[in-house]
Amino acid sequence: MQVDILLGLQWGDEGKGKIVDYLASNYDIVARFQGGPNAGHTLKINGKSFVLHTIPSGAFQKNVTNVIGNGVVIDPFTLKKEVDNLNSVGVDISKNLLVSQKAHLILPTHKVLDAASEHKKGQSKIGSTLRGIGPTYMDKTGRNGLRVGDLLSSNFDEKYQALKNKHLDLLGNYDFDFDLAQAEQEWETGIELLRKLQLINVEYYLNNALEKNKRILAEGAQGSMLDIDFGTYPFVTSSNTISASACKGLGIAPNKIGEIYGISKAYCTRVGSGPFPSELFDEDGEKLRKVGNEFGATTGRPRRCGWIDLPALKYCIMLNGLTQLILTKIDVLNSFKSIKAGTAYRYDGKETQELPFDLDNIDIEVVYQRFEGWDTEISGAQNFETLPQTLKQYILFLEKYLNVPITLISNGPEREALISKSSAIYA
Repeated sequence: MQVDILLGLQWGDEGKGKIVDYLASNYDIVARFQGGPNAGHTLKINGKSFVLHTIPSGAFQKNVTNVIGNGVVIDPFTLKKEVDNLNSVGVDISKNLLVSQKAHLILPTHKVLDAASEHKKGQSKIGSTLRGIGPTYMDKTGRNGLRVGDLLSSNFDEKYQALKNKHLDLLGNYDFDFDLAQAEQEWETGIELLRKLQLINVEYYLNNALEKNKRILAEGAQGSMLDIDFGTYPFVTSSNTISASACKGLGIAPNKIGEIYGISKAYCTRVGSGPFPSELFDEDGEKLRKVGNEFGATTGRPRRCGWIDLPALKYCIMLNGLTQLILTKIDVLNSFKSIKAGTAYRYDGKETQELPFDLDNIDIEVVYQRFEGWDTEISGAQNFETLPQTLKQYILFLEKYLNVPITLISNGPEREALISKSSAIYA
């Protein structure tokens, strides 16, 4: 048995939570492999919306085990709030939630460092969610971070104080006021919960599960264009968000990877700063934001909106070795008389489909192709054949341009609003 991967192909917010929830019934285990509570995976079930920041999106499937891998950074208090929220609607996730001992902990001082650093940058802010993600990964690579497994050691308090003191020394370099008292109280309640959960060696657990023919879905956070190496640097997240990261974020070998599902909106959005070649500043952009309810699930910030960027999407398909493309929020385009898709870039006197080294410091013109809109409601469509002809033609164009099959189409926010275009989705 192999591990399938599901991840985002844009700047995050592609609708991963809903798709993982839909696919999870076909798996025994859903394992989150990177990122932290800067992610916000939204699921709409029975008319109610739920946002998961750390817990994998298989939480609402009773027979699915949810695993937080070693590549994730965990804010104990945020995790506790998620567990409490699930308990309030009758979902006792603690029975089906396993946490890697090698996952790193976000301390209250990590979040203060994040806020102080962003504040000091002024107009050069990168748009951090201020959740302490970057400083935590910095301590991880600096080899002095705290891990979940440290909670079981007899000198945990000593280790915590040493790292806290290091952070306080660093904060002396910033003109930034903060109060740790309440944050530390909240953190302690999260630590109490974490100690009660099942803490595992995730690499052994998952590889043993594979030997027993268990089906595993690896869930990514953020999007491929936010990858620390291949994204729009420096306006990126602090982890690797592409498919290769699933191996090191869960302790599985590359030859154990099977299907790679990638998710893209039918248009583009981005939260925070950074380059966005197809961004719209007109009525169409505002309409996309309003109809698509484009506000960050984690930050609440309005998302920047634009037409779909196919060169960027093709780039991410290449990086991830995608086998299946899932298209979300196609219904947001229902009332457009016509739509556009960016099919190439013009920069440095040439037209190309390749992204430049530095998107942030180069003048790019997007080459668009216009398509006739379907201008009708599609929420009632049950299969691909019943979709409007113009929409079907558009989807077939995307498949040909991107050279990857589109196997699932989301035509509404609800769990049930999905159209399977191909049986390959169940591979």
